Amino acid sequence: MRNGFRIADTDCHQMEAPGMWQEYIDPAFADRAPRREKVDGRNAMVVEGKALVSEGKYPFSTPDFLAAIARGMERFKRIRETHYSAEARLQDMDEYGVDLQILYPTVGGQLLGREFDDPELLAACCRAYNDWSANYCEASPDRLRWAAMLPVQDAALAVEEIERTSGLGCAGFYVRPNPIGSRNLHDPANESIWAAIERSQRPVCIHDSGSPHLPSFGDRMETHTSGHIVAHPFEAMVAMMGLIWFGVVERFPALRVVHVEADAGWTPYWLQRMEQHYDFSGNAEHPELRLRPTEYFDRNFFVAARGDERTLPAAVELIGDDTLLFNTDYPHPDGTFPWGIEQMTEQPIPDSSKRKILWENAARAFGFDASIANP
Repeated sequence: MRNGFRIADTDCHQMEAPGMWQEYIDPAFADRAPRREKVDGRNAMVVEGKALVSEGKYPFSTPDFLAAIARGMERFKRIRETHYSAEARLQDMDEYGVDLQILYPTVGGQLLGREFDDPELLAACCRAYNDWSANYCEASPDRLRWAAMLPVQDAALAVEEIERTSGLGCAGFYVRPNPIGSRNLHDPANESIWAAIERSQRPVCIHDSGSPHLPSFGDRMETHTSGHIVAHPFEAMVAMMGLIWFGVVERFPALRVVHVEADAGWTPYWLQRMEQHYDFSGNAEHPELRLRPTEYFDRNFFVAARGDERTLPAAVELIGDDTLLFNTDYPHPDGTFPWGIEQMTEQPIPDSSKRKILWENAARAFGFDASIANP
């Protein structure tokens, strides 16, 4: 708790040790597990003979960008020195008043940024991460909650992992917004995935990651910084539009969709843009659009905001405070931990809105008990 507010940080990250994949993967895949190798003179995580990130797009490893990462990581000394242990993470949470974190992968997010030649290997990588993350969060299962990676490239394998990790107690399901196999998220090939997630009563959490091999809005940029600026919000916007306009949330009305690490200030504009087109053409070309776009948004979507967003008061005014969450991106260097926590508690919005954004909406999105006094 900080300044009288309970805090759920809905976008935090695991920092997977390179050897984790080989340790946790099914023995049948151990010789093909992700591992560190030299690629074009650089140390990189590699699977199926290819680096997880695409240096040929908007490059991830330029000297200037790597120096910026190093500077940004200096503030995470405690957790770095313990190799990102759960105990050090909990100490950071205690020091800055964070009651609960939702954890997503780091390397795993990059791993999902490419298509696999062998989808069974992809599924094995997802199982390895999910088993490791579940074990990690056992250090404090009420405070550390993990989102399961899904092998969306193969819908049948994804459904198997949804059902398996639901039994392990995952908080939700992590997917990237990018097209896979020339299929957008709303493609009919993914219908069984949405059905399984809806049955699980857990949210799908949409989160981009930089320099993927998959198509990305960042591709037209020449640097990682410029590509990152573009990709995260634009991919979130298109994913939201597709799930609404192509009928996914009409067919699965109980599906909860959480957008993280894309800011929230774009949300009023994007709803306005969709509403303008609905006013013009209704559901022409989109017969499954039975409600207005904003009605689907209010029913099915949550969007996480950083504490430093100057547009947040306008977003609260224009779309209300029932669909907004809070995130810092801990412990990534481009995030706002720890200062973003104080900034959110000092936003010029009502305290009632802060309570919703910092805690109550996350309880609805992720299905935990909002009345817990000491999470």
